[in-house]
Amino acid sequence: MDMGKDRVAIVTGASRGIGAAIAERLAADGFTAVVNYAGNAAEAEALVARIEAAGGKAISAQADVSDPVAVARLFDATQAAFGGVDVLVNNAGIMQLATLADSDDALFDTQVAINLKGVFNTLREAARRLREGGRIINLSSSVVGLRPASYAVYAATKAGVEAMTHILTKELRGRAITVNAIAPGPTATALFLDGKPQAVIDTLANAAPLERLGQPEDIASAVAFLAGPDGGWINGQVLRANGGIV
Repeated sequence: MDMGKDRVAIVTGASRGIGAAIAERLAADGFTAVVNYAGNAAEAEALVARIEAAGGKAISAQADVSDPVAVARLFDATQAAFGGVDVLVNNAGIMQLATLADSDDALFDTQVAINLKGVFNTLREAARRLREGGRIINLSSSVVGLRPASYAVYAATKAGVEAMTHILTKELRGRAITVNAIAPGPTATALFLDGKPQAVIDTLANAAPLERLGQPEDIASAVAFLAGPDGGWINGQVLRANGGIV
């Protein structure tokens, strides 16, 4: 990748949590950050303002990743504004937990629509449109390796994301585009912390040998490595950014 040109990165689900940390880090590294959000317009705008106040470049862009028309529009708008797309970070996702026996159709359908179809939708556009030398970074989850009870449907969607990651790597041969996945472990975001008793949080924090929860910035650092000049020889890999929990 020509690191001198204006590089443009779309980060899905970037209004808060890990996605926001990724957008902020990529902007700090010199990327123009496209802060995609589904519903949190105010949070997305606040993030864009923070990035610009720090000297970075960003815009917000609404799109529900589960809607292929909206995703095509997201790429259209980015290309119209900045001339192209160099990096896609697939961060948007939801997690709903239940045993298989207790999982209703809505729990299955919603997670598949956003976590799996949503990633498919953005990967399809990126495969057609990404500039030569681009980078694709998908967010998986370390539950694919941990396999805890009640995570079956969520883990299945993330395992599907990992499968698409490996195969798309081969399909993009000849364009110098890398495709990788980051698989976070327990990470201190509102999504993770909300509704959990402190004892559960403490147990998860101590589960990794490094004896703490991940921070959104830990995940953003791993994404920045894969998106930047030092990550150019990493391709078709799943990097478990989890402090050693699995």
